[in-house]
Amino acid sequence: MSLVRRAVPEDAPEVLRLRQVMIDALPGSDGSTQWHAESLPTLREKLGERDGDFAAFVVDHPERPEGLAALVVGTVDYRIGKSGDPRGVVGYVFSVATDPDARRRGYARACMEELLSWFRERGAARVHLTASPQAEPLYVSLGFRPKPDPLLELHL
Repeated sequence: MSLVRRAVPEDAPEVLRLRQVMIDALPGSDGSTQWHAESLPTLREKLGERDGDFAAFVVDHPERPEGLAALVVGTVDYRIGKSGDPRGVVGYVFSVATDPDARRRGYARACMEELLSWFRERGAARVHLTASPQAEPLYVSLGFRPKPDPLLELHL
């Protein structure tokens, strides 16, 4: 039996907590959690959709009932096809987080492997993610390769 399971709506508060763990680890991050209350209803709804383009995989915390030890979240997106990917189905990984007291146990890897399987089932030919220097070795060991494409962002 796998330690990893698909997150359900009841996991939403813990999913947000682990997302905040990830956010807090980023340089220059805003540690505010006031946005959690507004985000919670939409997250619960997304976690309840089993056939949609959003999935979260988690590992329950072995020492804290009702808590999560690890989280990986991804979406599937359509982009116009191209050579090597004519269907244009792309996976995007975000919110990879492990509770600080549950690290170095293989939970993030196990969650990533489940998410990659989910992407394959949905026909994704490519998967994108942004990695911290600390997490890059995990992703490289799973087959990810750095790309020189610069990311630009616009806040609306």
